[in-house]
Amino acid sequence: MAKHHAAAGEVMKIPPISKSGVKTSALVKTDSFEAIHLVLRAGEHIPDHQIGGSMSLYCIEGDATIDTPEGERLLCAGDWLHLEPATPHAVRSITDVSLILTVLFDRPALR
Repeated sequence: MAKHHAAAGEVMKIPPISKSGVKTSALVKTDSFEAIHLVLRAGEHIPDHQIGGSMSLYCIEGDATIDTPEGERLLCAGDWLHLEPATPHAVRSITDVSLILTVLFDRPALR
């Protein structure tokens, strides 16, 4: 069964990580935008990688570190981080963490 993605204007619940069975899930995906509820349990790690668009991470709850070429960044509840397209980064959860990942698939500026 295909995963439900939100339609424009649709309200979606993002459950707390303390709720049993909460896992990473796609919220919406279009040609220009993607949003994901990223859930990592304490000690989980996403290895170094790059994304082809501008991205941001908003920490809803928990703590994680984001490794970037500029150094390690700590994200705690309420923190937000923006990265330019193709910035190498890795994510490591310190505690159970709930993040909103957004990606804008940038297009070259019109001249």
